[in-house]
Amino acid sequence: MSKHEHRTEDEAGGAPDAVELTRVRQLWHLLEPLHAVLYYAPEVSEEMAALGYDTMERWPSYFPLRAAPLGPVGAERVTSAFYSFSPRMVAEHMDSAWATAAPGAVLAARLRGIDRAYHALFGDRVNSPELAEAAALARRAAEAVNTAGRPLAAANAELGWPEAPHLQLWQAAMILREHRGDGHIAALLIAGLDPVESLVSFAAIGAASVERFESRGWSAGEWESARERLTARGLVDEHGEAMDAGRDLRHRVEHHTDRLAAAPWQLLGTADVTRLADLLGDFWVAVLSSGLLPSETTLGIGKV
Repeated sequence: MSKHEHRTEDEAGGAPDAVELTRVRQLWHLLEPLHAVLYYAPEVSEEMAALGYDTMERWPSYFPLRAAPLGPVGAERVTSAFYSFSPRMVAEHMDSAWATAAPGAVLAARLRGIDRAYHALFGDRVNSPELAEAAALARRAAEAVNTAGRPLAAANAELGWPEAPHLQLWQAAMILREHRGDGHIAALLIAGLDPVESLVSFAAIGAASVERFESRGWSAGEWESARERLTARGLVDEHGEAMDAGRDLRHRVEHHTDRLAAAPWQLLGTADVTRLADLLGDFWVAVLSSGLLPSETTLGIGKV
């Protein structure tokens, strides 16, 4: 069966139990920092600056870096795929993105940047057998993803694999991260949470501060209107704090996201998933201890 053929959870070995979902969540926590280096490493910023992008702040390079696998798409399709960003913010950065550099040039720049960044972060361990083994396992999981209905996962999965193991590890982390993210959007849609409501409801349970979520470009009026809609549904109170129903809804969203992200890990198997988690630990620590990543993100890792 190819990675593009439809496969249900039952066909993949049955719905995962709570222990397996805990492991799915753990692998996300371990791989997310390895993927997110793309948006914060100075080496990547230097490569993007060389192409002509403004790197004095994060967003002018973030949007083309993440959207490049989709090809020369415009702001509307990027807004759809990224979901929680204000359309105005996306347009601000995407309307001129491909006039600065073509998507292919951005894809090459991000690989060059990650190559340099991983060497800086991991030193001689870039060439270690442990990293090579982790890369092989992560690649197997990434090649097992079902990309149907998942545009960002599909776009990244369609790219050729780089030869170096550390770059394969990063690309696998990217594919698996976008696979999870595409599934998360499906879970939000099922929950009836539009893009700004998804942020307001997440802030309401303490996933991150309102100020952090405001980086997605929504106006104060749009945020307040979303809060009022959620209040009318009995999900948050007038102060923006989650009600019991709101916490329950967000729990269901995260649980559904884990279930939708589980199939590649089930196909990898318990022993190999456990081995991958063990192998990733030192590299995860190296990224987190580098200080590159912000202490607070909009992902709610460790809080949901």
